[in-house]
Amino acid sequence: MRVRDARKLERELLDNRTWLRKWEATNPHGAMSFDVRSSIRSLLGNARAGLGLPFIVEHDGALAGQLNVSSISWGSVSSATIGYWVAERVAGKSVTPTAVALATDFCFYQLGLHRMEICIRPENEASLRVVEKLGFRYEGLRRRYIHINGDWRDHFCFALVVDELPVGVLRRWLDGRVPDGAGIVPAADRAAAREAFGKP
Repeated sequence: MRVRDARKLERELLDNRTWLRKWEATNPHGAMSFDVRSSIRSLLGNARAGLGLPFIVEHDGALAGQLNVSSISWGSVSSATIGYWVAERVAGKSVTPTAVALATDFCFYQLGLHRMEICIRPENEASLRVVEKLGFRYEGLRRRYIHINGDWRDHFCFALVVDELPVGVLRRWLDGRVPDGAGIVPAADRAAAREAFGKP
């Protein structure tokens, strides 16, 4: 990502407000700024400090979303977290799993990280399909974990460690070698999440 991406990124965010709003992180202590240029500068500052990597997601040569590798920890932990969004027009076109696989492979094989994590809201079926396709292993339910769309929300946590992969994440997926059931959330945790939302 570059500061010069700000205008295109802002246009995508505005064009996809209805599509993205319910999944966006919010500030529990007040309104968040919609200053895309400042946000990019902050992300690039984190990248220079070795704490994150901000990527633009493209489809057919056009900006179509954003993927952030954040909370990079080095040393004995050697892990990071992935978050992302894509424009509604590219949903269902394998853009998201491809971006997540590429970013994970980069972190494993170029940066030397050991573990990559993705946390997803229980209602976000599209993202749950992404981790299932790529074979991220389910690790548990985190209660009221991230402030999203105005409230603290539960998240399902998934992860991969590099030792689990004889080949990269992208190659394993494209070759059809993802283990069956790797990204499946147990019925008990799905029920617990539904109960938290007051759903039957």
